[in-house]
Amino acid sequence: MGRIVGLLLLLAFASPAAADPREAAAEKWVDAEFSPSTLDRETQLAELAWFRKAAEPFQGVTINVVSETITTHEYEAKVLAKAFAEITGIRVNHDLIQEGDVIEKLQTQMQSGRNIYDAYVNDTDLIGTHFRYARAVSLSAFMAGEGKAVTNPRLDVDDFIGKSFGTGPDGQLYQLPDQQFANLYWFRHDWFQREDLRKRFRERYGYELGVPVNWSAYQDIAEFFSVHVKEIDGVRVYGHMDYGKKDPSLGWRFTDAWLSMAGAGDTGIPNGKPVDEWGIRVEGCRPVGSSVTRGGATNGPAAVFALTRYIDWLKRFAPPEAAGMTFSEAGPVPAQGQVAQQIFWYTTFTADMTQPGIAVVNEDGTPRWRMAPSPRGPYWEEGMKLGYQDAGAWTLLKSTPLERRKAAWLYAQFTVSKTVSLKKTLEGLTPIRESDLASQAMTEAAPRLGGLVEFYRSPARLAWTPTGTNVPDYPKLAQLWWQNVAEAVSGERTPQQALDSLAAQQDRVLQRLERAQVQGECGPKLGPEVDPATWFAKPGAPKPVLANEKPPGETVRYEELIDAWREGRAR
Repeated sequence: MGRIVGLLLLLAFASPAAADPREAAAEKWVDAEFSPSTLDRETQLAELAWFRKAAEPFQGVTINVVSETITTHEYEAKVLAKAFAEITGIRVNHDLIQEGDVIEKLQTQMQSGRNIYDAYVNDTDLIGTHFRYARAVSLSAFMAGEGKAVTNPRLDVDDFIGKSFGTGPDGQLYQLPDQQFANLYWFRHDWFQREDLRKRFRERYGYELGVPVNWSAYQDIAEFFSVHVKEIDGVRVYGHMDYGKKDPSLGWRFTDAWLSMAGAGDTGIPNGKPVDEWGIRVEGCRPVGSSVTRGGATNGPAAVFALTRYIDWLKRFAPPEAAGMTFSEAGPVPAQGQVAQQIFWYTTFTADMTQPGIAVVNEDGTPRWRMAPSPRGPYWEEGMKLGYQDAGAWTLLKSTPLERRKAAWLYAQFTVSKTVSLKKTLEGLTPIRESDLASQAMTEAAPRLGGLVEFYRSPARLAWTPTGTNVPDYPKLAQLWWQNVAEAVSGERTPQQALDSLAAQQDRVLQRLERAQVQGECGPKLGPEVDPATWFAKPGAPKPVLANEKPPGETVRYEELIDAWREGRAR
């Protein structure tokens, strides 16, 4: 009997994988799922061994996390959560809900102090909220302090391309990027290459059909396809796509950099200084106003121009049903093959736009479409941001009990670890790491992704940024936008009236925050109201009305643009 026991002990020590099913699980997942990776197999297994060791105090724990419903997070919820549980022994309920619901849950937890979720993937648009209210955990402090034992030594924070987006004015990292996508110009490259269409466009407008550099060219191209071409291969076509239903997503359409694309704010990357793309002026770190009477630009001429163009294009050049659509309903429309271009297209739809057999994909799997930088409005100046970058990022709240927070932090790091991040990027096409973007796997994927890889490898991407720190309370302020914009779309108010109302409402929120004194030394402090002419006479935003808001159209050949990117130029 003693010999049998001794033999069993010997076998147990000789076969550690058999003794620890979590180690066997790590090998299984690396071999079956986590390829390609920028790490070799040995380093992947070493990273997973660290997760296994760090998770030992949390065996049997179940954590609850939440994110919005996009392809990347579906991969996390269906694949990575299962892998993490098998490798670490920590079970994960990864809920997928709409973005507005994520913000609502987050806001409720911040206000009540009741732990609803142990970690959130929420947009870095809330960075101004998080650093001012001090209810989100400073990840910089956490990683160096009470979370040090559960912080992956191979995390490599400097490898994240959106690191600055989750960093407050105090230099602290509050949000760790989990996925990232931009809003870019999308167009039917195959149609733009057709010589018959190119000839007709040249004869009518006097310049070449190509990627529009400015809004004038975009409008000409929209008119050309909707009004003059009308039909291609027997199908009714349109030169523009958008959405206009009275819905919270209508607000994102504007807070996601529409005003900055027109040129409403100031120069400065990642956000205009002192006036940002929401039109909010900040002195130091304190918001002082949105209205032009306080030096803001929310209701200034450039913003009015932007809203006016949006309504005009929606009604004249988009499919008739577009005005009644929400963001999620409008997103798949270009893939149906009737739209020539879209000025404001989120690259999160790239995965859906590359499916075999759809109208915009060739038989060999290559796209008939391309993406490029969005054109700029007449108020735009060199040095301004040019578009929006969504950076969904892991956020921990102080109201989450410490031990649950530690376990959730392990899962958060696992979903962005170098072991899994390249495979996750190829699944969801929302890159977060420089090392992944530089990989051979991304080079090989590039031909079927219509310019996504080239954009993210280029210096151009630096002009695409999320909402910045000028916005002191994203949930309270964001809800004002869609309600006011909807009144302009319906014709209840003029664009000027709608934006005057929006600016006044934003200033009232700033005033309430100032009176409440809940945001410390960087909380709002409203400036005095003066005649707008006083501000218009000064450099920068708010800017006075331009004499010509439709200068000559300008386009560029797509191939020339891509060559510039590959050479490291931001053309």
